[in-house]
Parts: sequence; C-alpha cells; structure tokens
Amino acid sequence: MKKQTFLILILLLSCCTINAQEANKIKWYTATEAFELQKKEPKKILMDFYTDWCGWCKRMDASTFTNPKVVDYLNKYYYCVKFNAEGKENVKYNEMTFVNDGKYGKSHSFAVAVLQGKMSYPSIAYFDEKSQLLTAVAGYLTPEQILPILAYFGEDNYKTKDFQTFSEEYLKKDVVQIIGK
Repeated sequence: MKKQTFLILILLLSCCTINAQEANKIKWYTATEAFELQKKEPKKILMDFYTDWCGWCKRMDASTFTNPKVVDYLNKYYYCVKFNAEGKENVKYNEMTFVNDGKYGKSHSFAVAVLQGKMSYPSIAYFDEKSQLLTAVAGYLTPEQILPILAYFGEDNYKTKDFQTFSEEYLKKDVVQIIGK
C-alpha cells in the first residue's frame, strides 16, 4: 500500500512538473495557423524571422525567448510565429499566396515582402489584430530590450504615444517596481 501511494505521488508530481515546464514556453504557430486563429480570436502576431545558420537567432531563442517575463507576455498578448526565412512553407496572407520559388535566392517571398527586402536575422515583425503589419525590428534583442517593444504594441500604446516617450515611461515604471517604490 505504501509503495502504491508513493508511486501515485511521484506520478502526480511528474505531471505537475511537465505542465509547469509547458507553461514556461512560448506557444509557437505557423504563419497560416496564426492568421487563421486571428480571425476567430483577434490578437496581435509576433513573427520571428530566422534562418538555420543564424547564430544570433539561436542565441535569442536560448536567452530572450526563454525569459519568463517575455514568455508570459508573449503568450498573453500575441500569437507567436517562428518563420524560417529560407523555408519552403507556403503562406496565405492578404489574399495572396507567398512561396519560396528561388526568385529571391534562398529567401522566401513572404520574408522579403514583410521585411521589405532588408534580409537581416533575426528580425521580428509585429502585426495588429487585423493582420496589418505594424513594423519589423531587425537584430538580436535581450529580454530587457524586447519587453518595452512587446508592451508598446501588445497593449496598443503605439496608438497614443511615440516609442521614445513610451519607452522612457516604461523603463521608469519598471525601475520603480524593482526598487519597490
């Protein structure tokens, strides 16, 4: 009886640990899945454009996209997409189908369109709830650098303030929270 109780306890703890680990990960979608989900339940989209050979992309995956604050924020406010800018996935967007047919070398035509030909990796594109591109930000971002951007778009601050003003206010608020005032 003691062995059975002990085994049940271990099994329950294992399940809780697995669920906690899943809760601390970003839920990634394909571009098609995110655009379809957005039609049913509007939410912004964050699209991470990467390549398999990009070292900074891998570093961002390992540090920024595993940070608990970043993970929580992304899962709450965004549908997140990992998009291989040299991949073969067909994408339907704004009544058009984008393919990687070699026209842009290794680059996918969707990545070329969204990034406006500025093929720098990693790059993150932000879309509003109606799938309209808000902006794309190129380069590696630390958790501290990406959090103000996530809040700027995620909470619609871009509609009322310029990013510089918002960023200064955000950083002051964050410092106040850290020092407890």
